[in-house]
Amino acid sequence: MGLRNWAYYSKHAFINIFGNRLVHAISIGTIASSLILFGSFILLFYNLNHWMLEWGQSLSMSVYLQDEIDQKTKARIESLLKNLPSAELKEYISKDRAMEDLIDGLGVHSGLLEGLKENPLPASFEIIFKDVNIRQLDPQGMKEEIEKIEGVQEVQYSEEWLDRLEGLVYVLKVAGFIIAGFLCLAVLFITTNTIKLTIYSRRDEVEILKLVGATDWFVKMPFLIEGAIQGLVGGVIALSTISLLFLLFSMDKVHIIGLPVLEIVFLPMAHLAFIILLGLILGLIGSFIAVGRFFDA
Repeated sequence: MGLRNWAYYSKHAFINIFGNRLVHAISIGTIASSLILFGSFILLFYNLNHWMLEWGQSLSMSVYLQDEIDQKTKARIESLLKNLPSAELKEYISKDRAMEDLIDGLGVHSGLLEGLKENPLPASFEIIFKDVNIRQLDPQGMKEEIEKIEGVQEVQYSEEWLDRLEGLVYVLKVAGFIIAGFLCLAVLFITTNTIKLTIYSRRDEVEILKLVGATDWFVKMPFLIEGAIQGLVGGVIALSTISLLFLLFSMDKVHIIGLPVLEIVFLPMAHLAFIILLGLILGLIGSFIAVGRFFDA
C-alpha cells in the first residue's frame, strides 16, 4: 500500500509540474541562479583556504633587483641568497620574463599594457624555504637584511600576503554568510509561492479529495514532492553550470607576487553533494510552508 501511495504522489507531482511548466521553470531557474552564486562563494572560499594551507607550510620570497645592475652585482646577490639558512633558490626571472608572465596572467585584458613605452617590472630571484618553522625563521628580519644588499630594490614574502589575505577572507566570509542568507530566503519565497499557485489552481480537486475522506497528508504529499523536485533540479543545474564555468574559465595555475605558484582546485564530492542537498531541502521547506498555510487557512 505504501508503494502505491508513493507512486500516486510522484505521478501527480510530475503531472502538475508539466501542467504548469512556465511557473515551475521560473522557480527552478531562481533556485539554480541562487545556488550558482552560493556555490561560487564556496568554490572561492575552498581555494582560498587551500592556498592559505599551502602558504602556511612553506615560505617564499621574491627579491626584486634594481634596474641596470651589472652581472657582478647580480652574481653576488645570487650567492648571498643561496647561503641563506634553509633557502632554495628556485629561479631568476628577468624583466622580459616578468612582463611575459604578466601578459599571460591578464589574458584577454593584456591589451591594457600596449601603451607602455618601457618595461616597468623589475627582475627578481624567487626563493623557497622548506621544512622550517616560519615563526622561528623571522621572515621580517630576513627581509630587512636582504633589502640592505646593494642592488636589491625590495623584498616581498608569502607571510605578508597571507596576513593580508586572512583579513580579506574574513570579510568575504561575513559577506558570504549574509548573501547566502538572503539567497536562501529568496529560494524559500519563490518555492513557497510557486507551490501556493499550484495548490490554488487545483483547489477544487483538493476539496473533492478531502470530502471523500482523503487525509491531509495524502493531499499534501504531491505538493511536497513538487517542491523537492524543484530544489533538486535547481541544485543539479547549478552544479552543472559551476562545473562548466570552472572548466571554461579557470586557469591551471595562479601566480601572485611573493607567493608560490598555486593550482586552482575544484570542490570535493562532499561540497558538491551539499549544494544539491541544500537545493532539495530548501525546495522541501518552501513546499512545507505553502501547504501548511493553505491547510491552516
